[in-house]
Amino acid sequence: MFLGEYKLKFTGIGRVILPKKIRMELTSEVIILSRGFEGCVWGFDEKTFEKEARRQLEISATEERARMLRRYLFSGSEPAELDSQGRFVIPSALLTHGKLFKEVIIIGAGDHFEIWDTKTWNKYLKKLEEEYLHGRIS
Repeated sequence: MFLGEYKLKFTGIGRVILPKKIRMELTSEVIILSRGFEGCVWGFDEKTFEKEARRQLEISATEERARMLRRYLFSGSEPAELDSQGRFVIPSALLTHGKLFKEVIIIGAGDHFEIWDTKTWNKYLKKLEEEYLHGRIS
């Protein structure tokens, strides 16, 4: 399971190191990067991505929502290989999607990890805490 929150800087154009605790959950040196929701980039272990892909493909293509999700998921996904130090390059289209320029936060999200622009993540987390956590307690 992917857990934790890790603040990182790029070590080259679009190149970042995947934290060791995240790497320990991988079954290979290849990850699948994909457009995520709320402006982040998703990262999957190959096997987990294959399971998610199969789930999406089980839904009939005659359903409009299924077609839309497939297009979003598959057109915005690319494999990335980790080097010996755990670094990988985020493709330019995904850098643009996530507005990832200097500093990023990689968070564990259970079955996948997410890559966020630091400022975007902090705003999202604040909103989440205010609207969902504190709102329910009050």
